[in-house]
Amino acid sequence: TGVEPGGGRRMCWGGARMFSPKRAIIALASGLVLFFIFESGGRPIDNPRAEADVLQDGGGTGGGTSAERLAARYARYQQGRSMLEHRRPRVLHYRPDSTKARSALTDEYDVIMVGAGLSGGVLAERLARLAGAKVLLLDKRNHIGGNCYDYLDPDANVLVNKYGAHLFHTDLAHVWMYITSLHAWERYDHQVLARVDGKLVPVPVNINTVNSLLNLTLKTESEMDAWLKATQVPPSHGGAPRNSKEMALSRVGSALYKKVFEPYTKKQWAKDPSELAPSVTARIPVRNNFDNRYFSDRFQALPSGGYTSFFQSLLAHPNVTTLLDVDFFEVRPLLSKRAKLFYTGPVDSYFSTSGLGKLEYRSIRFVRELYRNYGFWQPVSVVNYPQDEQNCGFDDCSFTRIVEYKHYYGQQSPHTVTFREYSSDEGEPYYPVPS
Repeated sequence: TGVEPGGGRRMCWGGARMFSPKRAIIALASGLVLFFIFESGGRPIDNPRAEADVLQDGGGTGGGTSAERLAARYARYQQGRSMLEHRRPRVLHYRPDSTKARSALTDEYDVIMVGAGLSGGVLAERLARLAGAKVLLLDKRNHIGGNCYDYLDPDANVLVNKYGAHLFHTDLAHVWMYITSLHAWERYDHQVLARVDGKLVPVPVNINTVNSLLNLTLKTESEMDAWLKATQVPPSHGGAPRNSKEMALSRVGSALYKKVFEPYTKKQWAKDPSELAPSVTARIPVRNNFDNRYFSDRFQALPSGGYTSFFQSLLAHPNVTTLLDVDFFEVRPLLSKRAKLFYTGPVDSYFSTSGLGKLEYRSIRFVRELYRNYGFWQPVSVVNYPQDEQNCGFDDCSFTRIVEYKHYYGQQSPHTVTFREYSSDEGEPYYPVPS
């Protein structure tokens, strides 16, 4: 992010509080905590909740039949969608010939926030609420929510994410209290399967994964620990792992590395794991139990009604004005010179005129498939395809995963829709390459 100083202190719109750099720093710290929790999941707790019975619908282990739980979840989801009508953040679409939009752009603000995604949205809300700042939030897209944006697929009537699946998880109670103070959230225990050697196995690696792929009969955590210790390959140089290949081998050994970690890394990054930083494979958990959940955090949830509904709540503070369809770099000369500037987009774009060059990113190409009168297409919402599939049923088998959003919220529709994800060097930047 780039931060640019503006003018001095002054009374903000509403007159309730004085905007000051000190309050801005406090609000910024609060917002960044939430942003990184969404990205990384936070600090592990000492005794993560272990569930032996994790349901395919991701709904936890509450009472009633699976169908009853799904119906209840879907009813809560519909209630969350209906609440969209009652939350009206000030959102405008920029057009040079629009007097209203141009007036909003050129007004005086305490803060100009570039990017209406998680980081920009949370920072805007915190600065408005805690520091009394008058905030202008800009985004070049035609919607709020950044990469979390979701919408109803018009053919399947299923809520889907436009830019890939997003799941909230954290162990930090104060973060959970913050997001639930803004909006209702639904418990959701995410599960991921991977198709390996023609089998669907749990991801992250756990006892079920090892037993299925390597034909073993491990039964206890101590047996899994002993197997891991025997199969792990420490770096030959005797030090800490220097790249993703060394990291993966030091954690799961050569058999799982060859079957899962190496091919998936090559698909995702178009690089050999030895060319990538150790953090790429270090962030993937390896479990010594039967927990099939993707995350082990205390708090795992989806926002009621979807992420767009959550952003409607997040940006509803009267001090926040959101302006869409506007390129910050094109309108920058028109913006208030007194305002503090927070830029949350790609950092190399911000410094593009400084001669520093472009950073290396990976993007995603999404291929949609509609299935009418089909029920569910796959057993869980996300199935990874780490290996090079020869007979995947599609013309191009180089996709990394298939996502079926109908599994979220217990959605009920006679149809379903899936999205295959192909990693690419072209398109919007999603992941900076950690080489």
